[in-house]
Amino acid sequence: MNKYLDIAPEVAQALAEGRPVVALESTIISHGMPYPKNVETALLVEQTIRDNGAVPATIAVIAGRLKAGLSHEEIEHLGKAGRGVAKASRRDLPALVARGADGATTVATTMIIAHMAGIRIFATGGIGGVHRGAEVTMDISADLEELAQTPVMVVCAGAKSILDLGLTLEYLETKGVPVIGYGTEELPAFYTRKSGFGVDYRVDSPEELAAIFAAQRGLGYRGGMLVTNPIPEEYSMDKAVIDAAIEQALREAKEQGIHGKETTPFLLAKVVELTGGDSLESNIRLVLNNARVASLTAAALAKNGQL
Repeated sequence: MNKYLDIAPEVAQALAEGRPVVALESTIISHGMPYPKNVETALLVEQTIRDNGAVPATIAVIAGRLKAGLSHEEIEHLGKAGRGVAKASRRDLPALVARGADGATTVATTMIIAHMAGIRIFATGGIGGVHRGAEVTMDISADLEELAQTPVMVVCAGAKSILDLGLTLEYLETKGVPVIGYGTEELPAFYTRKSGFGVDYRVDSPEELAAIFAAQRGLGYRGGMLVTNPIPEEYSMDKAVIDAAIEQALREAKEQGIHGKETTPFLLAKVVELTGGDSLESNIRLVLNNARVASLTAAALAKNGQL
């Protein structure tokens, strides 16, 4: 085991016994929602995973230690500290570890730590991707590179709709990352169920997802798999409303000189503000839905001894 990694006892026991475990990121706690909604949501997502037969492993960096599985106290700490906790992507881990600092893990770093711990399945809200205007700014999320090289299944509601979804799919194709639609042939767009872009394959059951992922690992592929699970219909937002909010948020980000790792948290917070909080409720519901699908898929892998 990596000398910088701590696996929570419950998670370690589940892994040792071949029981299903689902990883969760912590950026959504510190940077994605206000306190105390962030802590309430984190605990609700963990409970959703338990209710669907798996063990949750929320991942973060605490005092320089890579954590696979957090206590309620650690989740509360991240929630209260909010953006005072560093947003930790791949490039940040060495400094955070060396300095004994805290870090809220992005999709990329959650994948890294999950893989270190032996966790195969990870549920999140939406992945990062190619930002609009990236042909000029070169702003492309490290999440995409991590999907290309780390063998973890990521269950999400598609790429965040603040991104250039077409270019994000092209990038994933170039990197050989399978994009699977769960119950859909069209890429979900986070707050909405459809984007106008197709996925590589449609799958309609956790068992089929597990079989495809097991085959990918059996073939010796080094990369991961992206499963895109549409937000439940009753929480899907009107595309015109969300697109208008995103366009305004993008304009304000440009005017204020927001860039780099601050871009996504700024845009998501601004969209929440512009939609009167509706997008926050949608965000919570899609994360819970992804946690359910991830848990059922992890259980299917465990049932067949493929964890």
